[in-house]
Amino acid sequence: MDKQRRAELLLVLATLFWSVSYYFSVVCLAELDVLTLNAFRFLSAFATLGAIYCRRLRGLTRETLRWGAVVGVVLVCVYIGATYGVKYTSLSNAGFISCLAVIITPLLELLIYRKKPERKVAVALLLCTMGLALLTLGGDFRFAVGDAICLICSASYAVDILITDRAVARPEVDPVGMSVVEIGVAGGVFLLLAFLLEQPRLPQTAAVWGAALFLGLFCSGVAFVIQTTQQKHSSPARVALIFTLEPLFSAIVAFFLAGERLHPRAYLGAAMMLFSLVLVQIDFEKETRDDDI
Repeated sequence: MDKQRRAELLLVLATLFWSVSYYFSVVCLAELDVLTLNAFRFLSAFATLGAIYCRRLRGLTRETLRWGAVVGVVLVCVYIGATYGVKYTSLSNAGFISCLAVIITPLLELLIYRKKPERKVAVALLLCTMGLALLTLGGDFRFAVGDAICLICSASYAVDILITDRAVARPEVDPVGMSVVEIGVAGGVFLLLAFLLEQPRLPQTAAVWGAALFLGLFCSGVAFVIQTTQQKHSSPARVALIFTLEPLFSAIVAFFLAGERLHPRAYLGAAMMLFSLVLVQIDFEKETRDDDI
């Protein structure tokens, strides 16, 4: 197996971890409050990454620390939206809506950097909007509270992507070190908020202990390690395409583990959203050039 194929298979595994995280979050929320759960998750992930990259972390630059702290605060908004959202909507909806950062990011680029989206992105936005309506609107055609919260998660993650892209372009910023810093900052902020707004406690049952540790060690720690170490062996377009599998995996996990069954209309909407996410990643010009060769 060549290096690229091995890397992409590992990235699929990381995507699967992130998809399963919605189900395990629901398991943990039976005993733990939202902020406490995220503090546990990020601090355990920080400990994992810190142990793996301990030597590399000794020489972090001030710029790496600064950008890591900024992204860490944005990451808090992402996971507040994701975790609160999953409390008030279905796992399938949460998985699909939280992945809409792929669509929201070019919109923010238009607003902030005046960078117009490509024609395919405009088409994808239209498909995605229609799919979102089919997926989330109930029989009374009202948008659920949990769906709106998950949209906040998507928007925050789009901001996260733009800030990270700007940060790692700087030669003095270590991308791996910044990832560890942002996870540590997120864990610290969540712990502080948990003490201010909740009554933090450790999991009480073996099931929740297992789910919480899986979230921290695998869905955050191992998944981030895979992304930062394997992404360089593949192209950005192929990696982004792999990450669009997350909502599909979330729906499959919800179907088999949580017994969720959606209206046929919702499955059509989910399929349209998934197609829109894939559409943004296809380089039609490259495909045409390859055909002409």
